[in-house]
Amino acid sequence: MRPMRRRLSRVLTNWQLYLFLLPTVAYFLIFRYYPMYGLQIAFRNYKANKGIWGSAWVGLKNFERFFHTADFGRLLTNTLAVSVENLLLSFPIPIILALLLNQLPSRRYKKLVQTVIYAPHFISTVVLVGIIFLFFSPSSGIINHLIAALGGTRIHFLAEASWFRSLYIGSEIWQSAGWGSILYLAALSGINPELHEAAIMDGANKYQRVWHIDIPGILPTVVIMFILNSGKVMAVGFEKAYLMQTSLNISASEIIATYVYKRGLLQSQFSFSTAVGVFESVVNLALICTVNYISKKVSNSSLF
Repeated sequence: MRPMRRRLSRVLTNWQLYLFLLPTVAYFLIFRYYPMYGLQIAFRNYKANKGIWGSAWVGLKNFERFFHTADFGRLLTNTLAVSVENLLLSFPIPIILALLLNQLPSRRYKKLVQTVIYAPHFISTVVLVGIIFLFFSPSSGIINHLIAALGGTRIHFLAEASWFRSLYIGSEIWQSAGWGSILYLAALSGINPELHEAAIMDGANKYQRVWHIDIPGILPTVVIMFILNSGKVMAVGFEKAYLMQTSLNISASEIIATYVYKRGLLQSQFSFSTAVGVFESVVNLALICTVNYISKKVSNSSLF
């Protein structure tokens, strides 16, 4: 009983802190944990008029149906191709931007650059896709005008499946790279300035200081962010993929997220689409645990 009394005493002593924490706890309980109650739909033949508990239990039938569908291989390949390429290409860019911005001597110019590269983050996905359609239009897009001016043949980018991933990942880098560099700039600001002063006294140039001081200083942050991003490999952004999707590029743009939307909401196959979503979440969980384990063994930096 004494340990319980000590804990209760600490809670009562610091009740203001627990009060501040209460809204966050309530948010996660209501909007994150409570909806998990509905995951059992994946194991039932859900009928809206019968409710969750009244619907028949079918076990893993919905999962087996998804694994044996003709779309399974294509959906998995498209989702992994977009997400893995996006991770490998876009993850280093914010780090490089942060290292470059950290070396700028002029604070005014640094703020100007930061404003310019942060701005795309605040553009909505709908507007961003509209910009893509305008810029890459085969008749009026500035990109095709440049291609034609250089003597090339106009390309219908959004009608060719081979261009979908390039447009998706390129726009993702443009929109998120600047905003993503904020975290690494914060990590760089936490590096002891005396290390740089000592390196300068020893004759180290900027490149050597970046390589031997800045990069090791932010490496734990880089590892944590890589682990978190690895846990979202299967969770490719639905909005942009769906808005960029056309009947001509659907062979490359149809991913698990868009498939779940079409089957679940448009075709009212709630149990089947929930099973697909559960499969996606389980794979993400397995990936984040695997990457975290490898990171812990290799670099002694991990999320948990």
